[in-house]
Amino acid sequence: MLDLMLPALVASLVLVGIHAYLGIHIIARGVIFVDLALAQVAAMGWAVAGLGLSRTLGGWLGIPESVAGYCIGLGVTLIAAALLSVTRLEGTRVPQEAIIGIVYVVASAATILVVAQAPRGSEHVEQLLSGTLLWVGWTEIWRTAALFCVIAAVHWFLRERFMTISMNPELARNAGWSIAWWDFLFYALFGLVVTSAVAIAGVLVVFSFLVIPAVIAFLFTAQPGRLIGIAWSIGTLTTVVGLYASYRSDLPTGPTVVCAFAIALALAFALRWALRRPLPRAEAA
Repeated sequence: MLDLMLPALVASLVLVGIHAYLGIHIIARGVIFVDLALAQVAAMGWAVAGLGLSRTLGGWLGIPESVAGYCIGLGVTLIAAALLSVTRLEGTRVPQEAIIGIVYVVASAATILVVAQAPRGSEHVEQLLSGTLLWVGWTEIWRTAALFCVIAAVHWFLRERFMTISMNPELARNAGWSIAWWDFLFYALFGLVVTSAVAIAGVLVVFSFLVIPAVIAFLFTAQPGRLIGIAWSIGTLTTVVGLYASYRSDLPTGPTVVCAFAIALALAFALRWALRRPLPRAEAA
């Protein structure tokens, strides 16, 4: 079991580590489906690369095909990140979630059109949704971990700005900060994470890693430090349980992990109801 599941476990924990933190920002900002939208955009980029564009681009630039494919996925994701950073339409009745939904739908439709041109298109769609956790290699794991460490360091140094904009945007606006610029930086870093994560775990697992641990955390506290601690703990435990259940039951890894997170969320709501206390309000950093 260890030889088969250890790479998948390490890769999952690397993804959970950064997604559980980013999920706190996403829930606080109220843009719940931004991860799903950017993940689908990244998947569309990978699908386009799979048609041979990565081979062509790699030949032009003299870089490996895999690197060219990553650049394509990242490029379209950064374009979507730039779009989302300027769509906080203050003073209108158009919520940002509507723009995020449009991005997701268009990216999904484009992905279907792209994979329809490729051989074994249905298998490619399944791979983009469920990922290939069982087949991830150690080189890809360490490369992804190194990238995430750099992104985590940026978030650490800019934590006050990011947390204030997420938890209390009105305070940031009154302080004269450029919300659009900071949003772009946040979503650009987020796009880097998502592009790498989708290639490993797929759209569904990445969305679960991001949203469900953060939702569970917000059920019990509003203090940023505690939010992050609960999200990390729940994400790690649930991932281990999901992978173990997948191995013992011989079930597809990605969907099993997603269902494990759904069970964890149901248990958290049951505990929240049993405690019978008012839900905490979000606090600024």
